[in-house]
Amino acid sequence: MEPWWRGAVIYQVYPRSFRDANGDGVGDLAGITEKLDYIADLGVDAVWISPFFQSPMKDFGYDISDYRRVDAIFGTDADFDRLLTKAHDRGLKVVVDMVLAHCSDQHPWFVESRSSRTNPKADWYVWADPKEDGSPPNNWISTFGGSTWQWDTRRSQYYLHHFLKEQPNFDWHNPEVVEAMLGEVRFWLEKGVDGLRLDAIMSLVHDKALRDNPPAPKDAGSAHVATDRGSNFGMQLHVYDRDRPEIMEKFAALRDLTDEFPGTVTLGEIGEGAAIDATARYTNAERGIDTGYTFELTKPAFSAGRLTEVVGAVEASIGRGWKTYAFSNHDVVRAVSRWGALPDLGGDRIALAKLLMALLTSLRGSVCLYQGEELGLTEAELDFEEIVDPPGIEFWPTYKGRDGCRTPFPWDSRAPNAGFGLTKPWLPVPEEHRAMAADLQAADPDSVLSFARRFLAWRKQHPALITGAMELLDLPEPVFGFVRTHGDARLLCLFNISNRETRVSVDGAWRGLDESGFPSPFSDGGTVLGPFQALFAAAV
Repeated sequence: MEPWWRGAVIYQVYPRSFRDANGDGVGDLAGITEKLDYIADLGVDAVWISPFFQSPMKDFGYDISDYRRVDAIFGTDADFDRLLTKAHDRGLKVVVDMVLAHCSDQHPWFVESRSSRTNPKADWYVWADPKEDGSPPNNWISTFGGSTWQWDTRRSQYYLHHFLKEQPNFDWHNPEVVEAMLGEVRFWLEKGVDGLRLDAIMSLVHDKALRDNPPAPKDAGSAHVATDRGSNFGMQLHVYDRDRPEIMEKFAALRDLTDEFPGTVTLGEIGEGAAIDATARYTNAERGIDTGYTFELTKPAFSAGRLTEVVGAVEASIGRGWKTYAFSNHDVVRAVSRWGALPDLGGDRIALAKLLMALLTSLRGSVCLYQGEELGLTEAELDFEEIVDPPGIEFWPTYKGRDGCRTPFPWDSRAPNAGFGLTKPWLPVPEEHRAMAADLQAADPDSVLSFARRFLAWRKQHPALITGAMELLDLPEPVFGFVRTHGDARLLCLFNISNRETRVSVDGAWRGLDESGFPSPFSDGGTVLGPFQALFAAAV
């Protein structure tokens, strides 16, 4: 029997922006619990909740000061226990976001570590002396730009931070750190969570010799989203500060723990460099992680050719490992805006959103579906005065930050703040999102939400779309296609990645599956696909 997570659709909730139940302007755990029926009715298999742990919120929860406590802004420990129980009652798995590579500079461990060079936790973080001229130990660059080293006057040393300076990196070469962090993970596994989303997992281990990174070739760019942020991160090949060979030893230690809790999934965020290759290495290993998602399909470029390139590279390398696909998340511009701005994809936003939903959930792998994708939400355009995301403030206007994809979820078109909560929210609710609100879409059979519910229900009737094999087809632009196979069942899947009508020839005998929500106008061995139209057909 296949593990539950193979082919699963995992719905990502960004708690600050999902539902404010206590009226303080910030979403919370009680708000998620209140909307679990909505999530279950989508037909997804699991909910991934972005960090809700105690935090100073310098990076909105990804800077953790206590891994075992719910931050008061999100509610109480009892609120999480209630959420977990109610989710399981509805057949939903729960995946929590574990930030293992770094913590907050306000975590008691770091406060102790920086107090002296001789305290018991002095070497729990990555500390290094300056060069003779006082400059940082090497040339490593932070994801958010600038040196990855921060000077600390208490120890007269630098400490490593791959992201904000308030997010010091643990030294995973230290066995005491490994034991301590696995203890934090065990706490949540013993509570009964079903999986761990592993944040920024490639930065878990660094080169102990602190060697300089080489410059990136001038014709090459980093595969990480940071190059879209206006930072200088992409000017290096990150061979010494990330994706070190020793990372596999740490995965093995994590696997030893999760094996004590059968059915637990480990889902890695694999974001820098040769991420497809890393996903194959990490998930093929005997004691590796279960699955990983990358950023290749969260980029501005999008076409049938780009899909064939990325999916083909995954299929060629993944072996017995497992890929998770995502088009959107809390760090990138929403897909319908990102790709709808392209000349060949502009126009009918609703049709594009439906096509993307069908495409994402038909690829061979698991799926991360970001809150609001099922509504076809657009990226919010915010004024500088409304921006709260640190890199958005730092790099404005070249990079406007991540707030545009994090605005509050629109539940009720007629309610204050579109039903997110009664108090002014931490980010504004775009007026255009009222017309996309869940209440309106639930009542409209032609909406993106109604389509998503029908398609995910239909998908569950076809094992080929969940765990079946995949054969990519050689098709001309703008059509992307493949055949999924499970036992004797073969499904043809075609997608017109354009806003114009196109004809495609089809080999073999096929019966259209109009129940998918897309018509199947076969004629003379081929079919004409309308703008943003897909086709699903079964072999006869």
